Amino acid sequence: MRILYGIQGTGNGHLARARSLLPELLSAGIEVDCVFSGRAREEFFDMGLFGDYRCLRGFTLVVEAGKLNPVATFRNNSLLNFLREVRNLQVNGYDLVISDFEPVTAWAAKLAGKPSLGISHQNAFCYAVPKVRGYAASRLLMRCFAPVNQALGLHWHHFNAPVLPPLIEAHHLLAPVANKVVVYMGFEAIEHIVQFLQPFTDTDFCVFARVPAPEVRGHIHLQPLSHREFHRHLEDCTGVISNAGFELASECLALGKKLLVKPLAGQYEQLSNALALQALSRATVIEDLDQVALAQWLQLPAHTPIHYPPVGLALAQWIRRGCTQSVEELAATLWSESRLAYTYDASFGKNIIADLVF
Repeated sequence: MRILYGIQGTGNGHLARARSLLPELLSAGIEVDCVFSGRAREEFFDMGLFGDYRCLRGFTLVVEAGKLNPVATFRNNSLLNFLREVRNLQVNGYDLVISDFEPVTAWAAKLAGKPSLGISHQNAFCYAVPKVRGYAASRLLMRCFAPVNQALGLHWHHFNAPVLPPLIEAHHLLAPVANKVVVYMGFEAIEHIVQFLQPFTDTDFCVFARVPAPEVRGHIHLQPLSHREFHRHLEDCTGVISNAGFELASECLALGKKLLVKPLAGQYEQLSNALALQALSRATVIEDLDQVALAQWLQLPAHTPIHYPPVGLALAQWIRRGCTQSVEELAATLWSESRLAYTYDASFGKNIIADLVF
């Protein structure tokens, strides 16, 4: 069996999912070629797992001062170039195309009549999962961005829908180092983050960012982006401060790390993620770099780790068998193997309550 695996390169969440699923596909005897889009090749790091991968332009987001800029995003993307990439991508030699919200591979498969499978958090939004009000254009774009024959959604709770648990790498549950907090806010300026953390001298902050080399500023340690180093610090910290991406929050839930999240302003998915985390009582959400909320959050105890089953292994086996088992059965089996240390408040509503401390 031969698969073309398309992975959205905007942010690192889609990449993290691929790091979990790809080894299982290879172990199942499946030949896999990877295609990334949405980021320049030189901006990727620690990519040895993916072999001789290809990079396409695709579509990407423009973020300024922690807020999505729709006008600049539109200007920065070329529909003509996208159509050219779709036309030039050869998919006929593959048995299946998998898209993790990657549009070039998804549209190339659709136009060629090639079987395609979507595996992403975005696919969960086809169901009645927590969603913020409004953002009609974003909802429509999410449905049309990477069309596939069969879509598998991932989320932190089943929400009485046929979605799967998160697809995450295995981690070690280590004893946390007191007052150690990991920070990854890829859409915020470094100096704004440092100013935000500066007054809290009793806490050691390990900040991962696009810096050329490690730098120590008292109790704030700036670290270059590194998959291995990030996860080493993630495993023994007490909490994580981040934007509201799905994959990092999933790892924090599995490890029992308390979460302080600042969703990317104007970004429908991240705002809905923040809402879901509040409805599950698993994160404190801030709208700006609020030091009062940070002070309260730092006093919180750790959360209880959540056991999610090995979704990557189950998916690889399901794909190898031809995707014949229904998604409803696959989802029910995986959730039956989960141990959820939270309850879902279905009455929470559709509005984020900023600075509500969990």
